[in-house]
Amino acid sequence: MPNWIVAALRFLVIVLMPVFLVLTNVRLLITDTFLRYEYGKTNFPADTYGFTQVDRLTYSRIAMDYLLNPEGIEFLGRQTFPDGAPQYNERELKHMADVKRVVRAALAVWILSGVVVVGGTLLLGLTGQREAARSALVGGAGLTVLIFLGILSYIALNFDALFVQFHQVFFESGTWQFAYSDTLIRLFPLKFWQDVFVLLGGGSLVEALLIGGVAWWGLAR
Repeated sequence: MPNWIVAALRFLVIVLMPVFLVLTNVRLLITDTFLRYEYGKTNFPADTYGFTQVDRLTYSRIAMDYLLNPEGIEFLGRQTFPDGAPQYNERELKHMADVKRVVRAALAVWILSGVVVVGGTLLLGLTGQREAARSALVGGAGLTVLIFLGILSYIALNFDALFVQFHQVFFESGTWQFAYSDTLIRLFPLKFWQDVFVLLGGGSLVEALLIGGVAWWGLAR
């Protein structure tokens, strides 16, 4: 294999590993298992407007289903509470349509980055570039550790600022803020998102350490 291809694959594996790991964890959190874990926590804040744990699980599963199914925003638009009132107002529906676009783009990047990271590493290893494969995995793991140590430190110091900056990057200004009585806030309060960010950062950090350790010792000549 030409040296420039080896160098390019190594570079891509290193750079895309943090992306692949965090998006892998994003996908793992868009599951019923995570919802049951999160709402079952003893320190998860109660809804002052009356949602029970069962209500939250029921309605959040519908929202999650919307993010993954092929239907448009009318899927959420036709959801109602037992009294016939719509579950979401127009502002919430617009935001959820935006969220779905971001999620679908993120999942596409997840698949692409996974193909590059896994496929690139295998290609290097199967063509006799064992040391390049090893250094790519160790380098990608190291980059991931540095990035997510920084993110976790930022969360500990000022999560509110991180939360605002995240939304400013992915969503139009003024479209993602809601009243405390709105369904989205009642289902997904700030505590929910704090836990999401910690699990994304912590999970990616642990995974990177495992990958780096296995590559460093397991692939050593």
